[in-house]
Amino acid sequence: MCSGRIDLKFILRAFSNGVDGVFIGGCRLGECNYVTHGNYHALTMVLLCRRIMEHIGLNPERLRLEFMSSSDGIRFAALANDFSRKVKELGPFGSSEGIDEDELKAKIEEVTKLIPYIKMAQREKLESRLENEEKYEGFFTSDEIEKLLSEVPSFYIDPEKCQACMICSRRCPVEAIEGGKKRIHVIDQDKCIKCGTCFEVCPPRFGAVKKISGEPVPPPIPEEERVLIRKSKKK
Repeated sequence: MCSGRIDLKFILRAFSNGVDGVFIGGCRLGECNYVTHGNYHALTMVLLCRRIMEHIGLNPERLRLEFMSSSDGIRFAALANDFSRKVKELGPFGSSEGIDEDELKAKIEEVTKLIPYIKMAQREKLESRLENEEKYEGFFTSDEIEKLLSEVPSFYIDPEKCQACMICSRRCPVEAIEGGKKRIHVIDQDKCIKCGTCFEVCPPRFGAVKKISGEPVPPPIPEEERVLIRKSKKK
């Protein structure tokens, strides 16, 4: 598999399943056989993931990315053995960091849910090609990740403006929007992944979807009040 396919979801899923460490091997930078140069993508994705791991209390040394060619069998063996020794020194996943297993899984699940939002917010940096190793350490900062995850937006459909056009519900990638024809739509905040798709596709003439940051989302209207009554039909 090309290292360009490395995704935050893959790494976090591995840790959620209890592995003690994740090792990723990719082609040498600048030697990709494809125009995409996916190994640069793998690099920025891993740098981001290591900062996220720090944020939730995991030792970032549990994740390692190394670049090598297909002829570097000896180098691969040496790197794999070194990483195995390092992971053994770190100890069992989570417990050596002093984090309860259930608490840790909950944290990973929460971050996993926010992956679409994280990738959208960091899209420009994730597309960077880092040529200089000196830039690796400070490319993503702890303060940056702290701010990113503390200012997660929420989306809310204003029942006074919703026209039940169903565009947002059809485009929602996780089916988090409840409603139907002639039914005012409501976003299930537990299912919402903060991708902002509903906000982007809501017709400007309606402007029903609101982006909310720093304040609680208004409670959803009761089920019995969700039937849309067109103003033109009111007596």
